[in-house]
Amino acid sequence: MEQRQSSFTYEEILTCSRGEMFGPGNPQLPLPPMLMLDRITEVSEDGGENGKGHIRAEYDINPDRWFFPCHFAGDPVMPGCLGLDALWQMTGFYLGWLGLEGKGRAISVGEIRFAGQITPETKLVEFGVDFKRVMKGRLNLGIGDGWVKADGETVFTAKDLRVGLFKDQ
Repeated sequence: MEQRQSSFTYEEILTCSRGEMFGPGNPQLPLPPMLMLDRITEVSEDGGENGKGHIRAEYDINPDRWFFPCHFAGDPVMPGCLGLDALWQMTGFYLGWLGLEGKGRAISVGEIRFAGQITPETKLVEFGVDFKRVMKGRLNLGIGDGWVKADGETVFTAKDLRVGLFKDQ
């Protein structure tokens, strides 16, 4: 059995953003500045909270990140929706990494809880998604729970993230 790559550098992630990694019409990450991942540190078909696969990524924070000047003037904080988008991005990447086909689209999230914030003083954001289920068929679908940590402290959790892969859109 062929061993799949289990971590990815920023340059490798950019090949996914350009649609080169998984091929035309298959999962693709957004280009910067909407790309919310600097590194994928671990991806595996097993492990995670449910033993059904997981993915981990990191994002370096500095005061020059594009969202700080506009969210909010005089009170900069990373928008929570960008953390959620990072988790959706990782879920779609995971489906492509599994070899599943179709264009990735976020479908839903069940529950989100914020417990902190990401500010220009934060140095490192870590993201994780632990998969509960991957459905393969006419619709390829990933379902998992995610978390966001700022400098090691959990600031955000999301339950029942759903990303689908759609063919012929």
